[in-house]
Amino acid sequence: MIKLAEGSIRWIVSAAICALTSALLISVDERMRTVTYLFILLTIFFIGFFRDPHRTPDPHPGVTDDCALLAPADGRVMAIKNGAVQIFMNFHDVHVNRAPVSGRIKAIRYTKGSHIPAFTKDSLRNERNEIVIENDGFDCMVTQIAGTITRRIVPYVTEGDFVQRGGRVGMIRFGSRVDMTLPPGFEPDVRKGDKVRAGETVIAIKTSGKSSDE
Repeated sequence: MIKLAEGSIRWIVSAAICALTSALLISVDERMRTVTYLFILLTIFFIGFFRDPHRTPDPHPGVTDDCALLAPADGRVMAIKNGAVQIFMNFHDVHVNRAPVSGRIKAIRYTKGSHIPAFTKDSLRNERNEIVIENDGFDCMVTQIAGTITRRIVPYVTEGDFVQRGGRVGMIRFGSRVDMTLPPGFEPDVRKGDKVRAGETVIAIKTSGKSSDE
């Protein structure tokens, strides 16, 4: 059974109702057949877009969970700079974002902004939501950045909540970008162009996190 993201049912049901309504009108106007097909395709698209599959973190030999940060989003690593791993999410990627590490939500900072394509440098002015997760000894910040078509960043957590490593923290609708600011002492374990999966792929490790027998 397909698990769907929180708050997605109304999108799917709305498209399905429009498909059914236009189908009933085909007998009155044959042009509604095309409209019906479009809404059926839209319904299928929404079901695929809002999917929220189960994820199990990849093991990283010799490194403890708190010293191996998981990808906060599905997508492709578009850059590693300014102390952050930047992940671009395309339409076909899962858009539910997850916690790189277990911890308490220390702060959530929402900033209004523009909707420039998320893969450009000008996207620094875009609407964004910063989620700071406090772990034992360090903070990890996940920044959700809205894109061109995206008009809604949806948080699943509030300040003070505790999240498990790989747990869901929110989603961004219809194409966007997520940055993870690396805490001090961590180094990226991915390269530009790598494909990553939220809550599964290890993208950074603590340099002192390896076991002594490795």
